[in-house]
Amino acid sequence: MEKIWLRNYPPGVPAEIDPSLYPSLVAMIEESFKAYPDRTAFVCMDKRMSYRELDDASRAFAAFLQSLGLKRGTRIAIMMPNILQSPVAVLGALRAGMTVVNVNPLYKARELEFQLSDSGAEVIVVLENFASVLQHAMPHTNVKHVIVATMGDMLGLLKGTIVNLVVRHFKKMVPAHDLPDPHTFKEVLGKGRSLPYTRPELGPDDIAFLQYTGGTTGVAKGAILLHRNLLANMMQVGAWYKPMVALPPPIDKLIIVTALPLYHIFALTACLLFGVRMGATSLLIPNPRDIPGLIKELAKFQVNFFPAVNTLFNALLHHPDFKSIDWSMLKSTIGGGMAVQKHVAEEWMKATGRPIIEGYGLSETSPVLCCNRGDITEFTGTIGYPVPSTEISIRDDAGKELPLGEAGEICARGPQIMPGYWNRPDETRLVMTSDGFFRTGDIGTMDAEGRVKIVDRKKDMISVSGFKVFPNEVEDLAMSQGGLVECAAVGVPDENSGEAVKLFAVKKSPNLTEQDVRKYLAEKLAAYKVPKHIEFRNELPKTNVGKILRRALRDGE
Repeated sequence: MEKIWLRNYPPGVPAEIDPSLYPSLVAMIEESFKAYPDRTAFVCMDKRMSYRELDDASRAFAAFLQSLGLKRGTRIAIMMPNILQSPVAVLGALRAGMTVVNVNPLYKARELEFQLSDSGAEVIVVLENFASVLQHAMPHTNVKHVIVATMGDMLGLLKGTIVNLVVRHFKKMVPAHDLPDPHTFKEVLGKGRSLPYTRPELGPDDIAFLQYTGGTTGVAKGAILLHRNLLANMMQVGAWYKPMVALPPPIDKLIIVTALPLYHIFALTACLLFGVRMGATSLLIPNPRDIPGLIKELAKFQVNFFPAVNTLFNALLHHPDFKSIDWSMLKSTIGGGMAVQKHVAEEWMKATGRPIIEGYGLSETSPVLCCNRGDITEFTGTIGYPVPSTEISIRDDAGKELPLGEAGEICARGPQIMPGYWNRPDETRLVMTSDGFFRTGDIGTMDAEGRVKIVDRKKDMISVSGFKVFPNEVEDLAMSQGGLVECAAVGVPDENSGEAVKLFAVKKSPNLTEQDVRKYLAEKLAAYKVPKHIEFRNELPKTNVGKILRRALRDGE
């Protein structure tokens, strides 16, 4: 395969990166601690944390975990929004030699129980706002140690006390809970500072994260991300981003907007790990859905790097206070997680003077596979070029590579690709080719310049504001309600979230209403998975062997 895309790389971007530059993520992290001790690493709710403070807190967290007698590689689940405790816990767990299992805080008990059980997590760090969900999920898991954080833990005594008072008593955002012998986050850091810490002997093939995804088949499973996978993607993203940093005006350090949730692979790599490696300052946004609050935070900084999803860009553009933000130091806006819409990209360019640079990746690929050049001046409608050390091959169902311009499955090979799914060898075999390519499940083309364009989706996955929804999960739960004969969940276009979940169903009783079904599902599913639309029909389209045709429903048949 000729790597035609290399001819169109930005000046200074290498064809290959060296993923062996660091033996582990811990080595990379600790290098930044030594190089940038006095720089601000994170800002959240006006509280700043320096790299020296991050070093101290994550080391204390690691020492406490080691004191529990846990073996290297023990899975530790982290269930928090973007607050200062989140990077401390993630980096601390890695420094303890543990494997991090990122958990969506919006999960209901059933979803949480599955992920904790499947991963075999023995420790969980949870914000108290979600502790009641953990209480219901925990009895059927292997969790032995619970660490409970509060919103105000790292905001200082006065502000932390006020924030906790408001969250608990005025906003009533902390449901009553009763967990067995939990440790508090403050207690963990306090004890950890007086405990010995042993730096683990980690290598590139140790597991850093289990990143849960629906993959291409819609069955929830943990993508195994090794230290070398994420290190490779750090090198790839860093090489691709270098020309963007060089764009005028000059800056001495990066300020990154971290509005994407850190439990999502996009933010984990593009904000947390990349930011730490670059000695950047990351602005943590706990609730990006609060657009007025987000704009207020953005107005305090001259941000340089803004990775986000189309829905967030669109919401910002439509807010009257958007003009209060100073974009004069913006180097790049990266759009991922879902397709960027042309009109949003054009309006963003007019408003900020910088384009939305669309990229592409998956949890299984750490995640970045492709990205547009940073010097584009208009929307390309493509996901750009394969990043360094990455091969993209467009193949037919038989695995044969197709000519340029022909549509087929996007397949990828590179050092950022996972070795497989956690405890699911059969699922791994389904997505890996004999010559080492990962089958993404997306249908695309490659043009004569080497740019890739997504044209369709082979899988039935639904993407709501970049969050994946598995149709099987929604359908199985809807059927468990008892009032349906059959049903099918599909994604339909939505101007706010890109896609929304629509449930087509045949009901048993004429008295069953949309509200009945939606209320039942809302009690068991995270809000973004609950169908926005429900349509009752007398029958659903099927194949000659009786399989419901989701694609026909999506196409309006």
